[in-house]
Amino acid sequence: MTARETVILDQPAINRALTRIAHEILERNKGTEEVALVGVVRGGDHLARCLQKRIREIEGVELPLGTVDITMYRDDLGSRGSLPVGKTDLLFPLENKRIVLVDDVLFTGRTIRAAMDALMDIGRPRSIQLAILIDRGHRELPIRPDYIGRNVPTSVAEKIQVQFSSEQEPIEVRVVKP
Repeated sequence: MTARETVILDQPAINRALTRIAHEILERNKGTEEVALVGVVRGGDHLARCLQKRIREIEGVELPLGTVDITMYRDDLGSRGSLPVGKTDLLFPLENKRIVLVDDVLFTGRTIRAAMDALMDIGRPRSIQLAILIDRGHRELPIRPDYIGRNVPTSVAEKIQVQFSSEQEPIEVRVVKP
């Protein structure tokens, strides 16, 4: 059986969604004071850089940017075998910051729970907000995004793939059906 793929967001649509999310972050936080972006490694980190660039274009301010690797915080390490451990890179204190945690796809909520656990082990931010490019539903944990690029109802068997260019720019989002 071959998989069927459908493009649900092309590059211009992704750019519009990220620009809208950037504006929503600024509106909700009444500007950039004490706001920092943290991307989840392997997708969210690239989108966090895109959001940082858009906010810089809008406000003329460069937000602190970091990345968080959740490998050691996963709740399924035993069943997945050996996974490569990435790098958490936070060169600013979390204390009193409004952290916008960024990821590409929100599914069960387990990745976000792991990312929040990792952040809380490092420091105590004032708040953690969640920015997601694609929300596909099927939550197993009570996690709700604050900023959503697009809601995409899917079956559990379907997959969402966010394609990035060699420069780590998002270029396409596809639904892959079994």
